[in-house]
Amino acid sequence: MQPLCGREEFTALLADIVADNAPRLFAVVQEYGDRIDGRVAAWGMAFEDHSEVISVEGHRRTRTSSPEQALRAYRLGTRVVPQLMWP
Repeated sequence: MQPLCGREEFTALLADIVADNAPRLFAVVQEYGDRIDGRVAAWGMAFEDHSEVISVEGHRRTRTSSPEQALRAYRLGTRVVPQLMWP
């Protein structure tokens, strides 16, 4: 098979594909009490049809249908409330 185009043009085409398909990075943060303390509990990547999330400790890795669904795993009672942040 013949190359589609020159090296530079092909590299530019690949860069466009990467940009069009790049996941969005997000953090799951946990707020303790009413603004008493907080922390980053996990990082995630939002793809078009699902999300992949890994805890900062590396002990929990989940796949969810959306970033919002990942929040359920990081709620602890009523005093620890998770939320999404998009850097």
